Amino acid sequence: MDLKGKKAIILGVANDRSLAWGIAKKLHEFGCELGFSYLNEKLERRVRPLAESVNAKLIEPLDVNCDSQAESFFKKVSLQFKSVDILIHSVAFADRSDLEGQFLDTSRDGFGLAMSTSVYSLIMASRFVKPLMKNGGSIITLSYLGSRKVVPNYNVMGVCKAALESSVRYLAYDMGPSGIRVNAVSAGPVKTLSASGVKNFKSMLSSNVDNVPLRSNIDASDVGMACVYLACATKVTGEVLYVDSGAHIM
Repeated sequence: MDLKGKKAIILGVANDRSLAWGIAKKLHEFGCELGFSYLNEKLERRVRPLAESVNAKLIEPLDVNCDSQAESFFKKVSLQFKSVDILIHSVAFADRSDLEGQFLDTSRDGFGLAMSTSVYSLIMASRFVKPLMKNGGSIITLSYLGSRKVVPNYNVMGVCKAALESSVRYLAYDMGPSGIRVNAVSAGPVKTLSASGVKNFKSMLSSNVDNVPLRSNIDASDVGMACVYLACATKVTGEVLYVDSGAHIM
């Protein structure tokens, strides 16, 4: 697998524990030139040093719920890179109050915010990046088993991940004629900033080891290798690739 000279945009790095950062490091290792987004000034202080450590060509703000900022971000991508080969979408958010108690109690506003941030952002980013993938490309998003199974305290995010995986299939159909592949990686639990919002996550992480076929949890580099594969697999699209030590078969 060789990605030398390929250009990748990474959306969603929050810190050095982010799955998006594990993916970025692997893409860099295999030869990619990288560009990064960050949400706000607070996160910029964490993201910029990481991005600079892999010689990122672009480090710009992006709030996926702001259309004008999204347009500005991808215009800067166009000016810097001219073309893009890979887009990594690792963006998700739900109010903590909607990740506790019953899914039944999800608020209308909370549901809308979670869907807009976690699902529509992929559609929006795909639309903006399509003209930049002049020679085809690979769009990869991150999902979780909560899309298919009930995971206590995952609640609205499970429904968002189900919608995200459905969006992957529809986008794969729309983007296919342009040679653009759209896939998802369904990762097992990893201790990240977003995971800290899930109640009892630590116990979920420890019990997972005893219940998966490989008897081990994954880490961000495992997800990174899966994304390298999907970036190179020219005839794979519309798929959900599980990187969870086999949890999804249990």
